Amino acid sequence: MASFSDRYLRLSQLFSLPFHSQSSSSPFSQKWKKKKKNSNNYNNYSNKRVRKLVREIRAMPSSSLTKQNEVVLRSFKLNESTFLASLMPKKEIGADRFIEANPEFDGRGALIAIFDTGVDPAAAGLQVTTDGKPKILDVIDCTGSGDIDTSKVVKADTDGYITGASGTSLAVNPSWKNPTGEWHIGCKLVYELFTANLTSRLKKERRKKWDEKNQEAIAKAVQHLDEFDQKHKKLDDINLKASRGDLQSRVDYLRKQADTYDDKGPVIDAVVWNDGDVWRAALDTQSLEDDSDLGKLADFVPLTNYRIERKYGIFSQLDACSFVTNVYDNGNVLSIVTDSSPHGTHVAGIASAFHPEEPLLNGIAPGAQLISCKIGDSRLGSMETGTGLTRALIAAVEHKCDLINMSYGEPASLPDYGRFVDLVNEVVNKHRLIFISSAGNSGPALTTVGAPGGTTSSIIGIGAYVSPAMAAGAHCVVEPPSEGLEYTWSSRGPTADGDLGVSVSAPGGAVAPVPTWTLQRRMLMNGTSMASPSACGGVALLISGMKADGIPVSPYSVREALENTTAAVGSLPEDKLSTGQGLMQVDRAYEYIQNSRNCPSVWYKLTINQAGKTAPTSRGIYLRDLGTCQQTTEWTIQVEPKFHEGANNLDQLVPFEECIQLHSENIVVKAPDYLLLTHNGRSFNIVVDPTGLSDGLHYYELYGIDCKAPWRGPLFRVPITITKPIVLKDQSPQITFSEMSFVPGHIERRFVQVPLGATWVEATMRTSAFDTARRFFVDTVQICPLKRPIKWESVVTFSSPSDRNFAFPVEGGRTIELAVAQFWSSGIGSQGSTIVDFEIVFHGINTNKEAVVLDGSEAPVRIDAKALLSSEKLAPVAILNKIRVPYVPVESKLCALPADRDKLPSGKQILALTLTYKFKLEDGAKVKPNFPLLNNRVYDTKFESQFYMISDSNKRVHTMGDVYPKSTKLPKGEYNLQLYLRHDNVQYLEKMKQLVMFTERNLEEKDFIRLSFFSQPDGPVMGNGSFKSSVLIPGALEAFYVAPPTKDKLPKNCPAGSVLLGRISYGKLSHGLKNSENPVKNTVSYLVPPNKLDEDKRKDSSSTGSKSVRERLEEKVRDAKIKFLSRLKQGTEEERSEWRELCASLKSEYPKYTPLLVKILDCLVSQTGEEDRIHYNKEVIDAANEVVDSIDKEALAKYFSLRSDPEDEEGEKTRKTMEGTRDSYVDALYKKGLALMDIDCSKGKKPPLGDAFVIIDDSNKKDRESGTDPCDPDLFEKNFKELERWVDMKSSKYGLLLVERERRRGRLGTSLKVLVDMIQDDGEPPKRKLYDLKLSLLNEIGWSHLVSYEKRWMHVRFPSSLPLF
Repeated sequence: MASFSDRYLRLSQLFSLPFHSQSSSSPFSQKWKKKKKNSNNYNNYSNKRVRKLVREIRAMPSSSLTKQNEVVLRSFKLNESTFLASLMPKKEIGADRFIEANPEFDGRGALIAIFDTGVDPAAAGLQVTTDGKPKILDVIDCTGSGDIDTSKVVKADTDGYITGASGTSLAVNPSWKNPTGEWHIGCKLVYELFTANLTSRLKKERRKKWDEKNQEAIAKAVQHLDEFDQKHKKLDDINLKASRGDLQSRVDYLRKQADTYDDKGPVIDAVVWNDGDVWRAALDTQSLEDDSDLGKLADFVPLTNYRIERKYGIFSQLDACSFVTNVYDNGNVLSIVTDSSPHGTHVAGIASAFHPEEPLLNGIAPGAQLISCKIGDSRLGSMETGTGLTRALIAAVEHKCDLINMSYGEPASLPDYGRFVDLVNEVVNKHRLIFISSAGNSGPALTTVGAPGGTTSSIIGIGAYVSPAMAAGAHCVVEPPSEGLEYTWSSRGPTADGDLGVSVSAPGGAVAPVPTWTLQRRMLMNGTSMASPSACGGVALLISGMKADGIPVSPYSVREALENTTAAVGSLPEDKLSTGQGLMQVDRAYEYIQNSRNCPSVWYKLTINQAGKTAPTSRGIYLRDLGTCQQTTEWTIQVEPKFHEGANNLDQLVPFEECIQLHSENIVVKAPDYLLLTHNGRSFNIVVDPTGLSDGLHYYELYGIDCKAPWRGPLFRVPITITKPIVLKDQSPQITFSEMSFVPGHIERRFVQVPLGATWVEATMRTSAFDTARRFFVDTVQICPLKRPIKWESVVTFSSPSDRNFAFPVEGGRTIELAVAQFWSSGIGSQGSTIVDFEIVFHGINTNKEAVVLDGSEAPVRIDAKALLSSEKLAPVAILNKIRVPYVPVESKLCALPADRDKLPSGKQILALTLTYKFKLEDGAKVKPNFPLLNNRVYDTKFESQFYMISDSNKRVHTMGDVYPKSTKLPKGEYNLQLYLRHDNVQYLEKMKQLVMFTERNLEEKDFIRLSFFSQPDGPVMGNGSFKSSVLIPGALEAFYVAPPTKDKLPKNCPAGSVLLGRISYGKLSHGLKNSENPVKNTVSYLVPPNKLDEDKRKDSSSTGSKSVRERLEEKVRDAKIKFLSRLKQGTEEERSEWRELCASLKSEYPKYTPLLVKILDCLVSQTGEEDRIHYNKEVIDAANEVVDSIDKEALAKYFSLRSDPEDEEGEKTRKTMEGTRDSYVDALYKKGLALMDIDCSKGKKPPLGDAFVIIDDSNKKDRESGTDPCDPDLFEKNFKELERWVDMKSSKYGLLLVERERRRGRLGTSLKVLVDMIQDDGEPPKRKLYDLKLSLLNEIGWSHLVSYEKRWMHVRFPSSLPLF
C-alpha cells in the first residue's frame, strides 16, 4: 500500500490507494547517492555522476544509457505532444520505440490479471484492444465483499409480483424467461458496495434533498404552533398546555433530526434466476432514484456472469457507478462487483488502456486484454485479504493468463515465506505465469521492500523511477531534475535475508483512467503501484512478440532478459539497492529474448548459508551488524537450476550442462573462477572480507556468466550488502553528522552501532543555507531476526532554517541506519543546497523485566534498573488502561466451499471453519478482538485467510476485520463474534477448533489505574517507602517495586481470569523533549483474581431459618411444581389444555399465592396467541388481575410510605420481600396495560406493538354488559393511573403505556417524544417493536421523508440474516 509503516497510508489516504501517493507534493521521494563526501555544488556533483558512468564498477553493471539517450533525457523542452506523452510515460522504458518498430506487438495475445481494487469496465480506454477485441474478459470480486445471500427462493403471485428480501413488493418482467418459476432473492445496503469517497459525495447530495423536505416539515410545524399561540393567548387548561406541548415536541423533533441525520444509504433488492441456459440477475434500484418511475426491477436489463456476455450496469445517474454481476453456488450467492478504490482502474489503464483518439495517452500495451481480480476488500477500506489473494490466483490460472500485476504489499517478518508465496510459486513454476508486483513505498531507508513484491523470489519486484519529462509534465514542477532518478519513497533492498529486493525499475507516476464514479476520466497517481503496471505492460509487449514469433513464454527467460538489458540509474554499485538492475528497456529485452530463444528456460535458485552452519539459509549475503563486519567469513552457495514443472527428463534435464565463469570483486569477495553446473546443481564456497572497508554502505555482486554465451550476461547474481557501522569512541553516547549537503532527491545514509544498553535516541536536526521550504524524510531502520524491520520515520518540512527534535526507540548492540533524504521535488528551482547537521544522543535504562506481570496477589514486583551509558533520570510511570478477557468458541462448523471459485489449481478443495464466540458488555466500550496466533500477518503466514464479524442479538454487524483487528465502539449488550478461517488442509483447521480469542476493551480515562512504586517490599501494604524518581549513575543498580492495584480501584465488569493491560516507562527525556513521553514503553499486566464470596449469599447459604423441616419440605415441593409448570410446552392444543388444568390445580392448592400467579402470567405472555387472539388477550388480562388481587396493596403502600432503612437481618429480609411483591404488582399492571393497549377499542386499526400482544378487533357483549369490557377506554386509563402511582411512566421500562396514552389522545408529537426518550434511555440493543411503533407514529403524523429514513435504518438495525463472509 502507500507506505509500509503504520499499515501504510492504506486506510487514511485519499481513496486508500495502495502503493502510491496522491500528488507530486506527497511526502515521498528519491535521492542522488554520493560516495563518501558531499559536494556543496549541485552541478559539479551531476557532472561527476556523468563521468562516473564510464568507470568500471564493483558490481556487474546492467546496460548503461547511451550518450544519445542521455542527451534525450537531459535536454528537452516540452510541447503539447511531449507533455501528453509525459502523462503516460513510455519512452523511458523503450515501449514507444518497440511498438514503432513492431506495430503488431502492442500486447496483442497477452492476457493480464490485475490483482487490485477492481477495474471499472466503463472507464475510458478499457473497452476494446487495438485489434477490436474486448479489453476486459472478466471482472471478479475475489474478496466476497459484494456477495449477497440469495438462497431464499420465492414464486410470483398471480399478478406477477414477488416480495423482495427488503420487504418491497416487486413486479417481475413477464418477458424474463424462468422455466422453474423460482426467484432467488436478496438485498444489500448499497453504500456497502461503494467507496468511502463515493459514499461521501452521495451523502452530501442526498442530504441536500432531505434537508429541503425536513425544512418544509419544520415550517409547517412552526406554523401550526404559531396558529395555536395566536388562538390561545392563555393556557389555563391543562389539556391546552398538553396540546401546545405536543406541537412544540413536533418542532423539536424535526429540528433534532436535522442534527442527528445519518444516511445509511438505500437498500437495493436483488433477484436471481436461471433462464434455462445461464443464471441471470436483476436489481431494483428505485431507492436510488429521485423519479419513482426509474430503477424498477422490471425495467432492469438482466445481467449474467460478466465473462459470458461482458455487460455491466450503472446503479443510477447520481452515483455514476458501474457494476457487474456474477452468480455462484447454483444461484444462492450473487456477487455484485464494484471497485473499492480508483487504484485498480488506474493500474489497468497504465498497463493497457487504448485511446484511439488520443494515442499518446495509451497504456504501455494497448493491445493486451485484462481480467480484473478484486483483492481489495470494500468492507476493510480496500485492504487485501487472504481469501481475495487465493481466489485471484485461482482465476488467473483458470483464465490462462500470461501475466499478473499486483500493486499491493506490506512488511513481513520472514521473506519468501508463507501460504500465498507457496501458491505463487506453483502458479509461476507450473503454470508459467509471470508475476510482477510493486516493491513498496517505504523508502528511502534500506531493507524496506515489502511482501510479496520485494521479498519473493518468483515475483519480479518493481521500483519507481521519475524522469525529467515526468517531473515537468505529470508533476508540473518548476524545474525538472537534470536526470532521471528513483522516487524518494520507493522502497529499497536488500531483503532481510540479503536478496536484492528490487528487480528492475519503471516509471512510477502516470495520468491514467479512473472509474466513472469519480466524475473525471483520468487522474495523476504516483507510487510503485504505478511502476508495477508500467513494467507489466512492457512485459506484455514482450509476450505479444514472443507469441507472434513462436518463442515459448517463460517467466524465467523473461526475467533474465529484463534484468540483463536495463539502463543503469545511478553510477554506484549501491544504487542497485534502490533501482534493482536498472530501468527496464523493452526493445533491448526483446532483442535479448530473440537471441536466447534456444537457451533453456531455467531459474537459478540460490541457497546460501555460512560455512559450517545449516541454518539459517538466505538468498544473499547481508553483513549489517558490527560483529559480522569485523571478521572474514566463509559462505557456501548452492546453485540449483530449476526447470518448469513438467520439463522432459531426457530432452531438457539430462542434457543441461553449463560452464559458468564466476566474477567478483577480488579484494572483498573471493570466489572460484569457474563452475560446471548440471541439472542437479552445484555448491561452492566464497570468502567475504569486509575488514578493510570504510564505514558505510558497500554493495557487491558475485555473478555467473555462461562461458559459451557471455553475451547473455549474468545467469545468476549473489548480492552482497555490507553496512559497516560507525562505532562510538570512548563509550560516548553521542554522535553528530555535520555539514551534510542536500539537493533535491539526495539521500545521506549513516550506519551506527547502537551501544549496548541504549534503549532510545534523542536526536536534533538543524537546517541552514536555504531559501524556499524544504521537505525531508528522516528514517531509521534496525533489523532483528524473525521480526519485521524496526522502522521509525518522520516527514519534516522546514519553512526556514531551524531545529527539530525527535525521540525514537532503539535496540542496543545492533546497527541502526539513519537515512535523511530531501524529497525529490522539494527545493527544485531554488539555488544552492541545504546544509543539515544531525545530532544523535543515545539513552538507556535497562531493567530485569522486559514485561512486568503482576500475578493477582498483593505482592509487588521488583524491578532492577541501571544505566550503562550516562546518568539518566529514573522516573517510572505505569498505567493500566485496557482489559483483556479470554474466550473459547461456543460453536464450530467445518465445511467444504463451492468449487466454482474455491478450488485450487492443484485440484484441492478449500475448506472453511467458522468459530462462534459469545461475549457480553455491561456498558458501552471500545472493543478489539485478538487472535495472537493469526494477527498481524498477511503474507508471512502459512494460514490462508481469516475474517471476523461482530454482531448483536438483532444480527446487526457492528464491525468486520481480518489480520489487523481494530477497536470498535460497541453499546451495552450481548454479542456474537464469528471467525472465518480457510485452508485446504482439514488437519490444520481441526486444530483451530478451540482457538482462544481475547477481547481488549479500552477503559475510560476516569477508570485508568496508575500504579504506585515503592522502595520497600512491604510498601504496598504498609503505605511507606513511596518511590518517585532518582538519578541512575552509569553501571550502578537501583531497585524499586511496582505495586499491584488495590481491589477497590479495579474497574467494574472485570471478571476473574481477565488481564488488565497497560504500559510502563522508566526514563525522562531531556532538552527539547522534556514534555514528551518516553518512546520506550514496556508491557505491564495484572491478572484479575477471583472475586470474594458475596456476603448475602454466604448468609443465605448458612442460615437454616426458624421453619420446621416439614414446612421447608412443603415449600420446596411447591416451588418445584411451579418450576415444572413454567417448563411445560404449549405448542399444541392438547399441551395448552394440560397446562391450563395444571394451573387450575395449583391455584386451588395454593390459592392467591403471588409467585405462582406471576409465573402463570409470564407463561401466558410468552405465548403468541395465534389461534384465538381475542381469548388470548382476555386471558392475559385475567391473569394480571389475579396477580393484582393476590397482593395487599394497602400494606404495600404503607410499607413504602415509611421509607425506613432496615437495621437488622429480619428487617432486611422484609425489605426484600416487599420489594419483590411491589415488582410483581407493577409488572402485572404493566402487562395488563399492554394487553388493553393492544385491544382495538375503535373502528380504526392500529398496528400491534410486538409479537406477544395483538389487536383485538371485536368485543364481547357480555363483557360490556358486566362492566368488565376490556375495550372500555376508562379501564386502560384506570390501570394507567394506578401504575403511575408506583413507577415513572416515562422510563424505558414502562413508557410504552404513556406512548399509547398520548397517542389515544391525539398528541402524536408528545407520544413520539416519549418513545424516542425510551429508545435512547434503554441502554440495550434496539427493540424492533419500539422502532415499528416509531414508524407508525411518523406515518400517522405524515412525515413521509422521515418514514423513508427510518425504513432504511430498519435494515441496518434489524437485518434478516448475517452477511456472507
